[in-house]
Amino acid sequence: MHSVTNPLQACNDIFFKPNGVFKAVGENNNWSWLPFILLVVALILPQYLYANFVDIDWLADTMIASQEAMSPAEEDAMRSFITRTSLIVQATVGTLIALVVFNAIFAVYFNLATRSDDSHVFGFTDWYGFTWWISMPSIISCLIAVVLILLAESHQLPQSTVSPTSLAYLFNIDVASSWFAFCQALRVEMVWSIYLTMVGISQWTSFSTKKSLAIAIAPSAVIYGIWLIILLL
Repeated sequence: MHSVTNPLQACNDIFFKPNGVFKAVGENNNWSWLPFILLVVALILPQYLYANFVDIDWLADTMIASQEAMSPAEEDAMRSFITRTSLIVQATVGTLIALVVFNAIFAVYFNLATRSDDSHVFGFTDWYGFTWWISMPSIISCLIAVVLILLAESHQLPQSTVSPTSLAYLFNIDVASSWFAFCQALRVEMVWSIYLTMVGISQWTSFSTKKSLAIAIAPSAVIYGIWLIILLL
């Protein structure tokens, strides 16, 4: 196992040499602040650029058209809500809050799921830091989104552009489709994050690879499984 000596190296090695990274993170405090900052910037940037680039009137028309029959008053109310300012607030404040809250929920899950480990030396805050490391593959998707937005010629840019590794973007799912939100949430890098989670749990506990994989994949399997059933009903 290679040696990781600083958080900058850890952020680089997490993608292809995660074992050494998780070992080092488990032995050093405060390393997780760096991936947290990188993720916040990376996740906000493409959404901020999109909010400033997209044709707002076109976006409003598209979103209204995707809804079921609406009265003129309801359409006007929705149109008044879809502004550049509201998109920017959602891109910044909304993204930050969602990131902090959802990762906290996952940290609680990991903490509870590993309680049966005999060593069990890691608490909630350790697992909270852990969530930032397993989320690092999202940065690649964000960088692709930034490039796509900067190179776009038309301001009538689909919402799925901010998630270029999502099934919604890859298969050009229309925003009016009932499957859009589901496909927008399913992203290629999720597989990478699940792999990192499995590696990290194996490194931090005495669990087998099989059990670590089960813990890693369970949240996604439950969430998207229930979502899929609802869509199919």
